[in-house]
Amino acid sequence: MRNGAAYANVISGTFIGSAILPSLLKQDPRYFYKGTGNTRSRFLYALASPLICKGDNKRWQPNYSGILGSFATGGISYSYYPAGDRNATQLVLQNTLIRIGESALSNVLQEFVVRKFTPRLQHHSPDRPETVSR
Repeated sequence: MRNGAAYANVISGTFIGSAILPSLLKQDPRYFYKGTGNTRSRFLYALASPLICKGDNKRWQPNYSGILGSFATGGISYSYYPAGDRNATQLVLQNTLIRIGESALSNVLQEFVVRKFTPRLQHHSPDRPETVSR
């Protein structure tokens, strides 16, 4: 049951937070590879990406779609957890924070690890950042 619940969380979070809400809110929640700067600035950038994103206007803004999508996923997961595990506030908050943490970890891996496995990837210009899709 737990594995099915975890899988359903990932699927619903992906659809809501990465497809439906970004379309409605005109946001682009993809991770943009930074690749320049010192390790600390790149690390902080990767950690902040689940909380900020670019809008269709190309400006940075709070990642409403990702955060609201995480909350929606937590709310949906409430319906299929066993009755003994249904502390609504705790469950929704816990699943939201886990989803945001997963995104941050994924971004750190994309910033520092994935690039090493694609050595023939074209270099980017600072004016047009590359997109690393999830």
